[in-house]
Amino acid sequence: MERLRYEPFGERLAPEREAGSASRASKYLLWAGTGLFWSLVVGIVLARAVFFEPGVFDSFNRFAAYAKALAF
Repeated sequence: MERLRYEPFGERLAPEREAGSASRASKYLLWAGTGLFWSLVVGIVLARAVFFEPGVFDSFNRFAAYAKALAF
């Protein structure tokens, strides 16, 4: 009798002979998708670094100084 194996969440695992190997096209699609994902991540991070405007929060500092001057 074949012993059944289960993953931690209770799903039955397929026996080794039923699992099969991934095709070459599947491996290439996974590689291409991973490359596309990480290139988008790098592009977004670089774009944020290039177009970051350090003076965005200056208006809040002016407002805080004005509020402090009114209060004291």
